[in-house]
Order: sequence, then C-alpha cells, then structure tokens
Amino acid sequence: MIELNQITTLFLSVALFLIGTAMVNRIGILNRFCIPAPVVGGLLFAILALVLKETGLVEVTLDTSIQSLFMIAFFTTVGLGASFKLIKLGGKLLVIYWLVCGFLALVQNVIGVSLSKLFGIHPLLGVMAGAVSMEGGHGGAAAYGQTVEALGIDSAVTIGLAAATLGLIFGSLTGGPVAKYLITKHDLKPSTEEMSEYVEKDERPVSERSFMIQVALITLSMAAGTYLGDLFTDLTGFVLPAYIGAMFVAVIARNLMDRFLPGTINMKEINLIGDVSLSIFLSMALMSIKLWEVAGLALPLAGIVIVQVIFIVLFAVFILFRLMGGNYDAAVMVSGFLGHGLGATPNAMANMSAVVGKFGPSRQAFLIVPIVGAFLIDVFGAPIIITTINLFK
Repeated sequence: MIELNQITTLFLSVALFLIGTAMVNRIGILNRFCIPAPVVGGLLFAILALVLKETGLVEVTLDTSIQSLFMIAFFTTVGLGASFKLIKLGGKLLVIYWLVCGFLALVQNVIGVSLSKLFGIHPLLGVMAGAVSMEGGHGGAAAYGQTVEALGIDSAVTIGLAAATLGLIFGSLTGGPVAKYLITKHDLKPSTEEMSEYVEKDERPVSERSFMIQVALITLSMAAGTYLGDLFTDLTGFVLPAYIGAMFVAVIARNLMDRFLPGTINMKEINLIGDVSLSIFLSMALMSIKLWEVAGLALPLAGIVIVQVIFIVLFAVFILFRLMGGNYDAAVMVSGFLGHGLGATPNAMANMSAVVGKFGPSRQAFLIVPIVGAFLIDVFGAPIIITTINLFK
C-alpha cells in the first residue's frame, strides 16, 4: 500500500488538474462537450487507482483532509460576489429555480422508493438513492445514512455514498454536453445587456497589496463562518455546514464593504482565488473516489441511479430550460442544475465554468445557481427527505 501525505495529495490534485486541462484542450470530444478539466484529471487517477488495486499491484490511499478547506474558500468567494444589487436581478427566476429544485427532491424520492419496490429491496434503500444522495450528495448520504441505519437498515451509509459517487460522476459528465446541445440547437448567444448596469467596476489589475486584502476578507469570512456554525448548532441542535456559514458571512461582508468601504473588493482577484480553490477541491474529490466500491453496487441500485439521471436530463431539457426563459442563461443554468441535482454545488459551478469558458459569460446563471444550490435547496430538500424516511421506516 502506498500512502500519500497531505502535501503530496495536494500536489497530485494540482497536477491532475493541469493534466485534465491539457487533455480537454487537445481531445476534441472533451472540449466540444465542455467536460470540466478537474473531472477529467480526477477520474483518470481514480480509474488508474482501480486498475492498480484490482490487479493486486498496489493500493493508493490519499490524505484529503484539506479538501474541505478549498471547498469553504470557494463558497466564500461566491458569497463575496453576491452584491444585493445583483441578487435583486435574480428576482422571479431565482424563485422559480428554487421551487424546481424542491420539486426535483420530491420526484427523486418517488423514483427511489418506487424502483426499490420493483427490485424487491427495502424502500429506505431507495430513499438513499433518491434526494439523499442525488441533491444531497456525499454529505447528505453520510448524514441521513446514519439515521437510516439507526432504523435497522444495514449498509445505508455505504449504499448512499456509492449512489452519490455515481451521481457525482454523471452530474459532471452530463452538464456540459446537455448545455452545449441546447446552445447549438437553439443558436443561443450570451447577452450582457440586462447586467450591463451592474458590471463590476471593482475589477482592477491584480496587485500584491490588493490580493492580500482579498485573502484577508476570505479567511476572515471563513473563520467567522465556523463560529457562526458552532453558535447555530448550540442554539438549535442542527448542524450548519461550514461552507454555508462562511458564505453567509461573506455575503454580509461584501455588502458592508459596498456601503462603507466602496472599492475594497476586487472581483478579478476574488474570482481567481475562487477558480483555483474550486479546481483543487473538485480534482481532489474526483481522484479520491473509490471506484471499486461503486463497481460492487447491486444491480437494483445502479438501475435506480440510471433512471434518476435519465429523468433529470429530460426534465432539464424539456421543462427547466423553458421555465428559465429558453435563452443562453437558461442553458448555462441547466448545466449547473445537472451538476448539483446529481452531485454537488461545486460540480454545478465547474459545469457552468466549462460552458461559459467556451461560449461566453452568464452572470445570471452564476448568481442564481450557487445561491439556490448552497443556501436555499435544503429548505425544501430536508423536510422532504425526513418525511419520506418517516413514511417508510
């Protein structure tokens, strides 16, 4: 067995991102379908690790303990970009997208439970392959899986994590191609007219002093977010994910800066830090997937996940796209919807980044998707999941 320490794992994640970038630039099909570079590099290593393990040559273990640090940093940069003047532009579309995500959680549970009965497995295992692991991702699978196991259902956590892993992969692989299909079919072009009034005037050239100010704002928000999470848990008994606390504090910090210290925020530097953090986090998340555990999935579970993927793709193309306006921004949001509807919000952001990198900017998509995916989605998702668990316990 080869054990890679924290620093070596970090280096490997960066190297895999660079390898993924080179492959996307040189392999036509990856570029055409907007597959995110961290996904390409991360999955490449995951496949290599599977081959090495299954052939008995060596098993590689990774120390991904700093993975969450980059995830929190990324969401903090998202929060610092959330000026209230931009949030107002989300308006009706933000509410529609939010309601659609709540509807998706309900349908994912219906699919999971219905197919579990068809395949002859316990309905709660179907729930674990529903919104728990699809919209909920690995965090939801781990959290709710413990609750389900406490009800006497063995291996709920393992099954949930396996389903979440498949969802993560499909969410990363479908977002770009589906958005590209919509953009090409409808000949869509990016339009910045709606946002032109609010184009950031604080995107100054990068400088050492300004860059360190942005780093200070990010780390301050991250630190305050951890204390906010602890306080929230002490007062309510519910766990507030660290990235949500940091993102919430960052939103407040951004708007206080706009009000009292205008010109302090430099979004060019903030976005640079965010892009680096997202790339490292996603590369590390994908490369640490244990594909041999996914390969051991029972056929019923694999069948449930495939049906989930087919449903969300059809729903996104024929319903969500039209509900969000049927324009370029809607196509970009579809790629994000597939990312967090099957995996996690960082996947959504990576999908959208790949699409806009090829076809052009979409401020509206980058406003609505992270706010709903990181903040609002659990308002509907958690009650639906808890109610479903209680119905079939």
